[in-house]
Amino acid sequence: MSKVFQRIAYLSVFALIVGYAYVVLRGPQGIPVLLEKRQMIRDMQERNATLERENQYRRERIQKLSHSSAEQEMEIRKQLHMLRQGETSFILPEAPKQPESPASAKPE
Repeated sequence: MSKVFQRIAYLSVFALIVGYAYVVLRGPQGIPVLLEKRQMIRDMQERNATLERENQYRRERIQKLSHSSAEQEMEIRKQLHMLRQGETSFILPEAPKQPESPASAKPE
């Protein structure tokens, strides 16, 4: 009879361990939260890489502007909308927006 009680005791301890593991892994500090945090880290790393590329582009642009008087003049003329004598500037209207197709319209 003691073997039967030992087996029951082992099975109940095993069941308690499995139950505890299930609650811990599915709880507020479990696997779903871990996966969500990993996704957030991935998104932030992508954003950091994008910002780093933008910073590098701006550093190069500042370098060009600080060493090239032609670049400086072009930038000043662009920002102040200035033209040289004899130059013509064309201002084009924005393209009209496409109407939504009936398939993408929401039903009322």
